Amino acid sequence: MKRNWFLSIAILIMSSISLAQERITLEDGSRLGVFMVKPAESLDEPAPLVILMGGGPGNASISRDTSIWLGGGFAERGWIVAVPVSPNNRAFRGVDNNNKVEQLIAELQKRAEISNDQVLLAGISNGGMSALEIARRDPEKYLGVAAVPALATSVVDNRPLSGFPVYLRIGGEDQLGWADRFDETVNALTEAGVDLDAAILDSAPHMFRMNWESLDAWLEKITE
Repeated sequence: MKRNWFLSIAILIMSSISLAQERITLEDGSRLGVFMVKPAESLDEPAPLVILMGGGPGNASISRDTSIWLGGGFAERGWIVAVPVSPNNRAFRGVDNNNKVEQLIAELQKRAEISNDQVLLAGISNGGMSALEIARRDPEKYLGVAAVPALATSVVDNRPLSGFPVYLRIGGEDQLGWADRFDETVNALTEAGVDLDAAILDSAPHMFRMNWESLDAWLEKITE
């Protein structure tokens, strides 16, 4: 049933977006696989960029699926979406992989079709935690983080994110038990002064259908 739902969503989304896989050379000389998702229609002006990171190891299969079902939703709303493929099956956690995302942004913003304004970071599960890690390094570069889901802890210094917008959703029936850590995550972020929009989604699993009405409202708030 879950796979049939995904296929149905994919068919609907693919009619309104453009999806391509690229290998992009970074400043450090490495090459990074990236799925690029764009609106199907030509844009009249440079589009805002969202870096969207998949869950688990962030491999090619996961990143492609993420490109379609969540990246496609952003692209339908006028964003250009880059979904990077982890070079070492470790998502984009840790300093080295954080650096690669920063280098990727620098390369993509050389393109005329992509705005040089602040970038939105988004991620699912491990990707959501990668997004928070990257934002903590230099929050001024970013519009915010959409973590659907992610966890945070007070063991990590979240104070660089004071005043920073974070959209967090965790499924109430999360198979990994993340709902049980919702309060811990919210407390860690709010104590650091994060501008947090957080909620538990009743009966939702670890990966859930995006509530675009809610996310659209948050995106409008941080881009106004």
